[in-house]
Amino acid sequence: MLVPLYEAVYERLDVGAGTRLLGLGCGSGLALLIAAARGAAVCGVDTDERRLDLARERLTAADAPGDRARPARLGLGGPESPCVREAAADAAFTVVTAFEPLCALGAGSPGATVSAAASTLAAAAADTERGGAVVLAGWGPPERCATSGVLRVGARLADPMCAPGYRREAPPPARWELCGRDDLEELAARAGLRPDGSGRVACPFGYADMDSAVRGLLSTGLFDAAERATDPTQVRKEITEALHPHERADGAVWMPNVFRYLICRV
Repeated sequence: MLVPLYEAVYERLDVGAGTRLLGLGCGSGLALLIAAARGAAVCGVDTDERRLDLARERLTAADAPGDRARPARLGLGGPESPCVREAAADAAFTVVTAFEPLCALGAGSPGATVSAAASTLAAAAADTERGGAVVLAGWGPPERCATSGVLRVGARLADPMCAPGYRREAPPPARWELCGRDDLEELAARAGLRPDGSGRVACPFGYADMDSAVRGLLSTGLFDAAERATDPTQVRKEITEALHPHERADGAVWMPNVFRYLICRV
C-alpha cells in the first residue's frame, strides 16, 4: 500500500547504484527490494522476526533485483544490530529511511515513544555520511486518511479500560495515534537532524474483498494490542463494521489516504 511513498522518496533522493541505504523498521522488505532494484546496496532491521523472514525470502530469491555481489544485510533489532555494524564498517550509509510512522505506534506516554524513536534515529545518523539523508514518514491529515477511522477501532479496543481485569499498575498496551502536524519535525529535532524538504503522497489502501481487507489490516500489527486487551473475534467484528462504509458495490474495499514524508540531513 505504501509503494507510492517509497517510489516518491527514492525518486526525489535519486536512489541508485551509488546509494548505501539503511531501512529502519524494514518489515517484510518491500521498500528494500524497490531500492535494490534501483541498484542500491541495502541493509534493513526490524523487531519482528517473522517479517524479517519474509524480507529474506524476497531479497534472496533467484530473480531478486540488485547487485548479487552485494547481498542485502538484514537483522533483528535496530541500529545496534550486527548487520548494521558490519555494513557501516564497510562505508557510511548515504540514506536512512524510517517509513513506518514512528510517532503513531507506542506504549505508555507519547513523549516516551518520541524519545525512544529519536534515540534510534540519532544512532542511525551516527553511521550516516555527513550530508546524508534521513527520511521520516507518517500519516497525513486525518480528514484525508480514510483508514484512520478503522485504525481508531484498534486504539479504542486497546484502551486499558476495555480490558477485563486490567491492572491499573501495569503499563498500558501499545496504542495507535495519527501523527500530529509537526510530529515529524519534532522527532527530527530531538534526533539532531536538519529538515531539508517534505512532501505528501497519495497511498490508497485497496483490497479485493472484505476478508482480504480485514486480514491485511490485522497483518500490520496495529491491532495486536487490541487483540490482547479484548479478543481476536471482537477485533475482527469491529474492523469489519468500520470497513463497511468503504466497501464498493463489487465487494472491493477502497480507502484513499495521504502520507507525509520529511527529508532531513545529517
